[in-house]
Amino acid sequence: MSDTQSVDTLTQDQARDELARLTGLLDRANQAYHVSDAPEISDAEYDALKRRNAAIEARFPDLKRDDSPSDQVGARAADGFSKVTHAVRMLSLGNAFDDGDVSGFVTSIRNYLGLSADAQLGFTAEPKIDGLSLSLRYEEGRLVQAATRGDGKVGENVTANALTISDIPVMLTDAPAVLEVRGEVYMTHADFDALNARQEQEGGKVFANPRNAAAGSLRQLDSTITRARPLKFFAYAWGELSAPLAETQMGAITRLNALGFQTNPLTRLCETVPEMISHYRDIEAQRATLGYDIDGVVYKVDALDLQGRLGFRSTTPRWAIAHKFPAELAWTRLEAIDIQVGRTGALSPVARLHPVTVGGVVVSNATLHNEDYIAGRDANGAEIRGGKDIRVGDWVQVYRAGDVIPKVADVDLKKRPEGSEKYQFPTACPECGSEAIREEGDAVRRCTGGLICPAQAVEKLKHFVSRKAFDIEGLGAKQVEMFHGDDVLPINTPADIFTLEQRDAQNLARLKNRDGWGETSASNLFAAIEEKRTIPLARLIFALGIRHVGEVGARDLALFYRDWDAMAAAVDTARPAALAHRAADEAEEAERIAAAAEARRARIKEAREAAMATCEVPDAASAAWGDLTGIDGIGATLGLSLSDAFANTEERSAFDALRAHLSIVPPEAPASESPVAGKTVVFTGTLEKMTRAEAKARAEALGAKVSGSVSAKTDLLVAGPGAGSKAKKAADLGIETLDEDGWLHLIGDA
Repeated sequence: MSDTQSVDTLTQDQARDELARLTGLLDRANQAYHVSDAPEISDAEYDALKRRNAAIEARFPDLKRDDSPSDQVGARAADGFSKVTHAVRMLSLGNAFDDGDVSGFVTSIRNYLGLSADAQLGFTAEPKIDGLSLSLRYEEGRLVQAATRGDGKVGENVTANALTISDIPVMLTDAPAVLEVRGEVYMTHADFDALNARQEQEGGKVFANPRNAAAGSLRQLDSTITRARPLKFFAYAWGELSAPLAETQMGAITRLNALGFQTNPLTRLCETVPEMISHYRDIEAQRATLGYDIDGVVYKVDALDLQGRLGFRSTTPRWAIAHKFPAELAWTRLEAIDIQVGRTGALSPVARLHPVTVGGVVVSNATLHNEDYIAGRDANGAEIRGGKDIRVGDWVQVYRAGDVIPKVADVDLKKRPEGSEKYQFPTACPECGSEAIREEGDAVRRCTGGLICPAQAVEKLKHFVSRKAFDIEGLGAKQVEMFHGDDVLPINTPADIFTLEQRDAQNLARLKNRDGWGETSASNLFAAIEEKRTIPLARLIFALGIRHVGEVGARDLALFYRDWDAMAAAVDTARPAALAHRAADEAEEAERIAAAAEARRARIKEAREAAMATCEVPDAASAAWGDLTGIDGIGATLGLSLSDAFANTEERSAFDALRAHLSIVPPEAPASESPVAGKTVVFTGTLEKMTRAEAKARAEALGAKVSGSVSAKTDLLVAGPGAGSKAKKAADLGIETLDEDGWLHLIGDA
């Protein structure tokens, strides 16, 4: 398989094989880079492989491997050195590849912290040094240990070698009793050239680049060799501390410099995204004259208390990101546009390109996103690429950047063939011929065929048996494709899986006699299927592959309803209200487009009220819809998708047939010792000591159910300043209400 085949075009089996291949390649690259100091691929190629791995995992989350490169930092420490366990893990950084990624990073920080767009939020911006990470541990001012990053948890003890680097102080004055200083060991271009000249003259190893030379020099078992190498060190971070260095990132960097460490003079404090981007451009312009290698700019939240609140993901901090310098671009001819149909019916356009090399890799496919992108518009109708549409036969500019999936960036109108026609996006599914519709607010056109569409049916079945769903041993993507549409033992719906053994016996089909099967493998498959007749409710909901219902949504639904039949009945009851909601949304959208600016709000309100008035919605339907969409994290979009799936005749028939074969296990009861275990909690108003995301996470960790609306089922309302209708409704219903301090006292955090 080409390692540039678009992720959008991969089958599940191809994705599984590709993830295995990428894991092997990245593991080898990590060993070569971090352990052998002899990289076999470029940084750009490494980034491309890792981003491709992440893109495949995002599309096929159930295929993520236990040894996924996404969860790895660096590589295992080499055997030649004693090992050092880091008191605080040395993590890697997430990457940004364009200005939009930087803006998105800042927005995500503000959202997580609950900060408004005009609230002050500072960031440091500093060059990203292309060297070797090193952690220096000082106790009572004396350097006692130096360690490489290793895999982030365990590194190599290179203390003797670190002592030979002139930029690294041996003794500190006025430092915390315990201080781990972290930074980058590097080599200047001039020193690198001199070292290579000396190595060549002496018949020694010639290094490929300054980073390799610095890493190889630091990781010598003989420290006298390291002493002879011109290594330097920039300090930019810290690990374990007995006392804070400062209250801000910039203040801490200034303190490290005062203690005697070299810090990068290009580090700046920025207050806005434009300032961050401007400093990035300044550093990029100086890149060739700095005298040492950099590959981007690192942004960090300046306030250390905010860094603490933001915390970490599995391998990266939330409060920092590396803005990488751009990758290569290339021009080539667009030979065709193919449409692929996914599990949820999405019609995805794929560009088939005349093969071209981009960043050292041959590219023949690229994503075209959706019909708006092809037409030269964004989701809001504004022009992109100057309004230039994309046509078959065009010469197009392709880029890869950090996104492994190649994309089309521009069109050369001067080379457009005469007589070319605008691409007409299909309004019928190319797989089953069903109407393909585009709902208001959706950037994607979708096939309405559901389970009658072979592309959707097969992909839904693959999802159903995937690892995070039913996870049936011996029934993977290949087997699903084999059984789907089979003349003798077909598996066309999930329920067919659980009648497979019975049909095999009744019809003397004898799976064991088929090519690729035997008595043992057939018996093992039947046993694995039998084992999965008992399934947790959340897994079942997720396995159905309903649009917008992921693992988290499935869990939230399971926790709220706790029973399949109860959920199904509630969704059925809520159907009239769901349809009324959709009718109101459609009327509102139509009126929004047509309304004059000065009368817009009033006319929108009138349109919604008029649309709702035309829909007869029973009180029970309104209540059920309120409960469903009131589940925190569910909302109207997921609620409508769930309602549509249960109202679809073919899908509902498949759900009911499946239900007859299963024993469904409700979620575990919450821990009884928690004061809010099993209770439904609603947060409203402004929380001043935590964000809504933090409050929800804490409540759920204590076994509470968090809802977005107040109802008779609500046990507790936590109301901050600005609480309005929810507080009044809670009072009318006699629901216990606490302020934020009362909530913290209740859960033991006061």
